[in-house]
Amino acid sequence: MPDLLGSGLKVLFCGINPSVYSAVVGYHFARPGNRFWPALHASGFTDRLLAPHEQDELPRLGLGITNVVDRATVSADVLTAEELAEGGRRLAAKVRRYRPRYLAVLGIGAWRTAFRHPGASLGLQPESLGETRVWVLPNPSGLNAHYTPAALARLFRELRGVVEGG
Repeated sequence: MPDLLGSGLKVLFCGINPSVYSAVVGYHFARPGNRFWPALHASGFTDRLLAPHEQDELPRLGLGITNVVDRATVSADVLTAEELAEGGRRLAAKVRRYRPRYLAVLGIGAWRTAFRHPGASLGLQPESLGETRVWVLPNPSGLNAHYTPAALARLFRELRGVVEGG
């Protein structure tokens, strides 16, 4: 899955890894039931609900997408701790190169494992990657039943408030 990157990003959203479905169709968060695009819209990051095939509109809004691990899987729980740690090293280098204002990691377990922060919680992290602040959000996959669409929208909105507020 190619990253959706550019200079001057306000937020670089970082999934755990692409689904097999996303890899086949070539768009991030494309699997039916993934709640990323609805949460992005409901939080006010976008003025309308974008479809995955419209992902190229994000950079003009100051938003980008990448993943911790590049390997597509049916479910993120098959990734090894070693894959996540290696992905974390690559992600840190990418963030230092592109310097988004915020990195939004979409998955608390991925952040904890990839960056060795086992006690991390959702929200703004005390650690930064270079000059980039890190914010952790829940995984928006439809397989993650711990968060309702309304709860995801609220958490995405909290990030947007901080990003837009300075």
